[in-house]
Amino acid sequence: MEKLKWLFFLLLFLSCKNKTTVDLIVHNAKVYTVDSLFTITEAVAVKDGRITATGASKDILEEYISDRIVDAKHQAVYPGFIDGHAHFYGYALSLQEVDLVGTKSWNECIERIKTFVANNNIPAGKWIIGNGWDQNDWEIKSFPDKSLLDKNFPDNAVLLSRIDGHAAIANQRALDKASVKAGEVITGGVFETKDKKLTGILIDNAISKVSSVAPLPDEATLENVFLNAQNNCFAAGLTGITDCGLTKQQVDQLDRLQKAGKLKMKLTVLLSDTKENYEHYLKAGIYKTDRMHIAGFKLYADGALGSRGACLLKPYNDKPGWNGFLLDSISHYARVLQKIIQSPFQACTHAIGDSGNRMILDQYATVLKGNNDRRWRIEHAQVVDTSDLHFFKRYNIIPSVQPTHATSDMYWAEDRLGKERITTAYAYKDLLQQNGWTILGTDFPVEDISPFKTFYAAVIRKDASGYPATGFEISNALTREETLRGMTIWAAKGSFEEKEKGSIEKGRQADFIITDTDIMHCEPVDILKTKVVATYINGEKVY
Repeated sequence: MEKLKWLFFLLLFLSCKNKTTVDLIVHNAKVYTVDSLFTITEAVAVKDGRITATGASKDILEEYISDRIVDAKHQAVYPGFIDGHAHFYGYALSLQEVDLVGTKSWNECIERIKTFVANNNIPAGKWIIGNGWDQNDWEIKSFPDKSLLDKNFPDNAVLLSRIDGHAAIANQRALDKASVKAGEVITGGVFETKDKKLTGILIDNAISKVSSVAPLPDEATLENVFLNAQNNCFAAGLTGITDCGLTKQQVDQLDRLQKAGKLKMKLTVLLSDTKENYEHYLKAGIYKTDRMHIAGFKLYADGALGSRGACLLKPYNDKPGWNGFLLDSISHYARVLQKIIQSPFQACTHAIGDSGNRMILDQYATVLKGNNDRRWRIEHAQVVDTSDLHFFKRYNIIPSVQPTHATSDMYWAEDRLGKERITTAYAYKDLLQQNGWTILGTDFPVEDISPFKTFYAAVIRKDASGYPATGFEISNALTREETLRGMTIWAAKGSFEEKEKGSIEKGRQADFIITDTDIMHCEPVDILKTKVVATYINGEKVY
């Protein structure tokens, strides 16, 4: 008997000795690798932050050994979700501001501000910043005016951004601090007036004149809100985010936190369209670390549909004679794109209306001159005339779309566009078919950060209550596989990172999540109930 014991331990020792030691093994799972064949397997081995092997649980456990072995209990494993278009920096800041999302009236907004001021002991003289109101959710759907802000907060400058960030309302104290006068004109924006007096409503470029004089949070506050934002993203299954429209100062703040090991979220940055950014980065070139990649510049063609700032070929259905507007001169886009084409950076342009999209597609075509692999992007591509779809394929222009915009806007979008034009809006399938792939994101904090809401909106095209019964313009729904690719490998490909992340393959960064529901096969109603069990970045469990 004693000899048999020794023989058993000897065999065990020899078997372990012959195994390769890794940092982590996840087995007994349903692993969606999202490789080129969309392979589904059972186990993953990780070493030094990268995927070492995938395969059957039996094979992985026989070949590898680790002091961290996770039994996934048949749960689904996906590559970490990558939000292809969001505003991480802005979302973080919003966590310390007045939350006006979901308000049902302007009066409710005022009450929320009062509660915020009382709960946070906001003194007289301090700015009050808020975000998230949407007049389309109110019984009275017209823009409010500043009279209640002036009455209730006369000693505080107040600036409240609409949900899309393309409109805001400021009180008189804030307007005075920014030296805004009635009748003032600005390119690509509007200081709204009524009876020759400012209403407080600011559209597009007008917002920055007021926001630029508001004080910025100190470094300690920024660190705190960034870490809170990161934790919320990890809980949602996000391991990477394309943060759109940052300045060098903002990039440097995030970079410092990443290098200090505090900010672990991976960020792809699209720089804002500013002289300072061009002067620095076109000279310095691509900046890349293990967690940050400055990939391109973000331009703005027009505003948003909800605030009627999107530039349309024909007037708004619910505002005759009004077509919206471009945010800059065509010569500006032509000049900037000529600079970008001579650099390694991408051009990525916000375009909502069919006129805004046509203009920027035409400008891209002039510079790109034919087939290429520059992967210049149209952010949103929300309303595209069918006669302009060919630009995407011919010039390899990539649509970067946000499916929850469709299900958020569907209640009023036809009012803006009319019956004919609504069929060419939020046309994600038509756009995907041009190049065979597309980038998916949320645009948070404009929308919720949840990738599962992105998945549901792309595939099911309904709201949480199941409306509309047949789905909103359901012919443009994506398949579950297309959607998962758009949230992982295609989002990575959108910034030339598909060889590094976005799939669970040997050599890729070990960014993946475990969920309690298999969204690839569950009932539609269960997609929105999905919970993230664990989130890993470079093999480290961060949630």
